[in-house]
Amino acid sequence: MDATLLSTLEQAVADGKLLAASLENIKLLTGGTTDPVIPATIAELANAGDFAELNNRFYKTLAFGTGGLRGRTIGTKVTATEQGKGGINGRPEFPCVGTASMNYFNVGRAMRGLITYVRRFVEAEGTGRKPMIVIGHDTRHFSRDFAELCAKIATELGCDCALFDGPCSVPEVSFTIRELRADTGVMLTASHNPSHDNGFKAYFNDGAQLIAPHDKAVIAEVNALSSDTYTPLPAEQQGTLRVLGAEMDEIYIKRLRQVALRPEVFSQASAKVVYTNLHGTGKRCIVPLLKQLGCNVSTVAEQDIQDGRFPTVASPNPENAPALDMAVAQADAENADLVIATDPDCDRMGIAVRNKATGKMELLTGNQTGCLLAWYRCMTVKELGIVNDANIDHAVMVKTFVTSPLQDEIAAKHGIETVNVLTGFKYIAAKLGKYENAIPAELRGNYRDLSEQETRALRLAHSKYFVFGGEESYGYLAQDFVRDKDANVAALCLAEMNAYLATKGMGLLECLNAIYEEYGFYKELGKSLVMEGADGAAKIAALTKTYIENPPTEMDGAKVVAFRDFSAGNLTDAEGDPIPAEKMLFADLEDGRSFAVRPSGTEPKIKYYLFAHGKPGMDLGTAKAQVEGSIASLWAALEADANARMN
Repeated sequence: MDATLLSTLEQAVADGKLLAASLENIKLLTGGTTDPVIPATIAELANAGDFAELNNRFYKTLAFGTGGLRGRTIGTKVTATEQGKGGINGRPEFPCVGTASMNYFNVGRAMRGLITYVRRFVEAEGTGRKPMIVIGHDTRHFSRDFAELCAKIATELGCDCALFDGPCSVPEVSFTIRELRADTGVMLTASHNPSHDNGFKAYFNDGAQLIAPHDKAVIAEVNALSSDTYTPLPAEQQGTLRVLGAEMDEIYIKRLRQVALRPEVFSQASAKVVYTNLHGTGKRCIVPLLKQLGCNVSTVAEQDIQDGRFPTVASPNPENAPALDMAVAQADAENADLVIATDPDCDRMGIAVRNKATGKMELLTGNQTGCLLAWYRCMTVKELGIVNDANIDHAVMVKTFVTSPLQDEIAAKHGIETVNVLTGFKYIAAKLGKYENAIPAELRGNYRDLSEQETRALRLAHSKYFVFGGEESYGYLAQDFVRDKDANVAALCLAEMNAYLATKGMGLLECLNAIYEEYGFYKELGKSLVMEGADGAAKIAALTKTYIENPPTEMDGAKVVAFRDFSAGNLTDAEGDPIPAEKMLFADLEDGRSFAVRPSGTEPKIKYYLFAHGKPGMDLGTAKAQVEGSIASLWAALEADANARMN
């Protein structure tokens, strides 16, 4: 680093303008690269006195959370150096410089660390084969650049690499890892985050995201790397590059079609679906999948365009109503009763359904959609005799603790067990891995080659058949040949349910209300306190610590009758398996309400999950008013308590 620049930064630390940790990370970055963009950008910000921006970029190094690495790839302030000549879709020429940012330095280190870790497993086999890596990416700024960098590093370091020919979905990468018997996989994506973000999701050989001990071990390898330079192996020792295209899509779609429980309903009802991929990857497989099954589906042409700016929406998040506005307008014009939207990497799905009483489209929450799908899948596997009295002990739903307890009630009513796990689909995937491995070895040798019907029979006979599962944040799964949330299969299941209900003269909203009348009205509320940057991270950590050290004994006038501190690491789940330690707290109140608190693993926020419900048989209008009032009151109390804890 230039001596003048170093002096400026050291003075800023002395003046309290720059964090000491930021300076150390600046030294780490500048000392480990020959990229001229990096020191030039740092100097530009320092000379402008913008130490707040430097702190936000350098206060930490990225670490794996529930979704892997994630951070800004375009800074809050783009320097002239980063802007350069500019790039496609209005992006800067170069990604955001910083140890807390998504850029070539961090992506390269993450890839090399992952390769180092995975290589040990392959070398231990003693076969002499090269590690195999699958790489996919979404439509975000720099996603393709990062994917190609990862492929270059992989092949030059002696790994065979399968790179998708263009933007693809998260679940297809998970599926392909399993299909190709790869040793690991990478997806470049930031899910539904704003357009300035990107991320690096790492998978293991089972197609699931890294969990302990793999995740921490990979981070250790990454942190051991202080430079972005490496020496490629001799040409004869390097790996090969395979480009994946339509042939892999066809294999994946064929498997997805087998998940349908009543495929005949598409020809029995004319139920129309409007679909939008919000400028992302979903159209690659969802549209051909639904059309092959006979579903009447149309797309929003303006949002079919793959563009990392997500130009027609303020946010590419299917949880947000405005993101579905164009699709809802098209549904009104085409007289469709269902709108399906998926986020840019097609692992989350949001929907809008027609209210037949008012004629208007209404958005459903992730919990409501999950309850509908849980009811349909549980009801149908029982009605078709797939799950029966002889094997029902081998059927299971898996969901997260912070997902609606109505799903537990629905499963229980059908005699199906529910297992709750921590937030993060990797924990659902871990259960699927457990159930697969419980099948006798002589029967599961070719497990990945078997059809859905064949693996289902094996699981029902020897292990646990996963009927359905998901999380409140719009992520669902109905099969085990993908080990991450899958909006492709969610779209299939919902379109199938919509068509099935149409054959009964019923709509999705009417079905949901019927569920509420049978089980009681359930309401869930998700809230967050957002605290960005270095200061925000410290505030989140401090607030979380107060909940652990001083848990509430009362909230909104109701006593806390049960309190679970997941950070202690001493809890077990419904199957007796240890629950990994996580900074999450769950409180049950004496009046039946409950709430959970946890810091996000991928976003600068602390999350609150609130739950309340009424009694079965109550007038639905009265129950909704009472429950919604009580949950709003609970949030007001929680927010006031949080503010008091921070002051």
